[in-house]
Amino acid sequence: MAVLRLFLLFLLAPVLVAQAVRVRRTTPRLPGASGPIEGTHGTGRPLRLTVIGESTVDGVGALTHAEALTGQLAEGLARGHPDREVRWQALGITGASARMVLDELVPRVRPADFVVVVLGVNDTLELHSAARYRRDLLAIIVEVRRRIGDVPVLLAGVPPLASFPSLPRPLRDVLGARSVALDGAARTLTRLPGVAHVPLVPGLLRPGMFAADRFHPGPEGYRAWAAALSEGLPIVTDGWHPGEVGRPS
Repeated sequence: MAVLRLFLLFLLAPVLVAQAVRVRRTTPRLPGASGPIEGTHGTGRPLRLTVIGESTVDGVGALTHAEALTGQLAEGLARGHPDREVRWQALGITGASARMVLDELVPRVRPADFVVVVLGVNDTLELHSAARYRRDLLAIIVEVRRRIGDVPVLLAGVPPLASFPSLPRPLRDVLGARSVALDGAARTLTRLPGVAHVPLVPGLLRPGMFAADRFHPGPEGYRAWAAALSEGLPIVTDGWHPGEVGRPS
């Protein structure tokens, strides 16, 4: 079966290359979100949230970070914990792979009560292996904890590229299969104490929830994704101890 897949990819290679070039040429280049990359929601005892990752953390597809993934996740947390002041930090680089985040963003992470890692699209586009992606994610977790302590980490699922409206077939199918493989590799890291994973299930982001480039979520898409991620975040209580993070049901 593996030989057959390789043979089919070989036959499709000219089509895939042509489609990739056309998508790159015709897809609008949207900027990251404007405004501060940190902020607060609510009042009360501080609850510190740091989100690190690629263009979705940079807020591409939204005007401000308040409309993007981190801001909407922080707002949802504040609603769920009305006695807490959610202090959020968004550290994202458009085009970043997991290894780039490790090298360039992890050193900027401040002390936090939990960290959300949002990656996978660029590793998929760069055809990185699932093994490499897992190693790089593991290195991020280890380095974050070396710097700020044994903080709980939530891994956002790799977006299913098979549902991206900007991608034509068969390119969409090939990249979709790669994104599923990388997401499966990320999910194995939940064997580590204090690490959870929330998949971005196909169908969560409907076509109307994408931005003008039909590749990144728009504000409505970010709102839906933030709501899904919030279900996987551990409930913050005074009785927390390092490693006590349950996997989402």
